[in-house]
Amino acid sequence: MDPQKVKITVLKTTFNKDFVEQYAEDYKGQPWKACSLVHEGQEFITTGWMPDGFCSHAWADILRYVMVLSRGGNFVGTAPRTFVTCCTDGYRPVFFKVERIEE
Repeated sequence: MDPQKVKITVLKTTFNKDFVEQYAEDYKGQPWKACSLVHEGQEFITTGWMPDGFCSHAWADILRYVMVLSRGGNFVGTAPRTFVTCCTDGYRPVFFKVERIEE
C-alpha cells in the first residue's frame, strides 16, 4: 500500500510567558514570543517527508501520527482519519490537526 497524503493544519500557536519568566534564560537579548516559524491556519501536505518550511523539532514530535495516518491507521478516541497534537516546546507550543486525505 502506498502512503496516502496527510494534511497538517496549524490550529494554534501559544506562548507560556509565566514559564519563560520562571525557567528560561535570556536568548541573545531577544524577547521570547510565540513560535514565528508557522502561523495559525497554515497548511502542509505530506506523505511522510517533512514539508518545506516546517519546523524540524515539531516534525520530530508529530511524525508518528503522520506515519500512522498516511498508512491507513486511526487512533482510538478521536475522529477517523484525524488526530490533534502539539510540539513539545513547553515555552511556545504549537497545536496541529493531522488528517489523512482520502482520494
